[in-house]
Amino acid sequence: MKIIILFLATVFLAAMTFAQEESASPAESTAPATEEKASATVEETPASKATEAIAPAPEKKAEAATSPKAAATAAAKTEATTSTAAKPASAAAPSGKKMSVREMEEKWEASIPSHDFTTVQGFVASDFVGVSSQGKFVDKSTMLAEYKKDKDTYKSAKNEKLNVKSFGPNVTVVTGRARENGTGKDGKAFDRTFLFTDTWMLRNGQWQCVASQINKVKG
Repeated sequence: MKIIILFLATVFLAAMTFAQEESASPAESTAPATEEKASATVEETPASKATEAIAPAPEKKAEAATSPKAAATAAAKTEATTSTAAKPASAAAPSGKKMSVREMEEKWEASIPSHDFTTVQGFVASDFVGVSSQGKFVDKSTMLAEYKKDKDTYKSAKNEKLNVKSFGPNVTVVTGRARENGTGKDGKAFDRTFLFTDTWMLRNGQWQCVASQINKVKG
């Protein structure tokens, strides 16, 4: 009987040992599977794939930005911006210097020897009124007609004295003395002196002679 009990105990212990080994074996086999699964998860994770797919994009952008075409486009844009900014300096190109009333009086008298009536025409207002050296009332057209009829040859013509006085910002009156000498169309020499009064007005930024009176005091 003891032998039977001992045999049964031995069989029971062997069965228990076998059962423990079987239960431990799946755990060991499971571990590598878990490691493989974790490895696969790391390698095959969509986020990882997305990172690999996105990573080259900055390099491509950098290449595109530094490509000759992109550089040329950037340079063109910079030049256009600079040009646009500089335009307000070019658009505002300085106009020619405007002459003062005194300068215009000097140029007027200096134009007489060359019979340059176009200079006088530019200085005189369209509504000009005056009295000529011949004692006649004149407007712009009759005064210019007198200039055109002048056939004398001049050695010199200049203002010897000018008095320029402003009456407000838009009105200037000039009194002066002019001397002219040369040879008349009859071949005789002349030496003439005139006293004159010219009234100038500033219109649309330009001075114009609106009235004049000339008296010949010599010659």
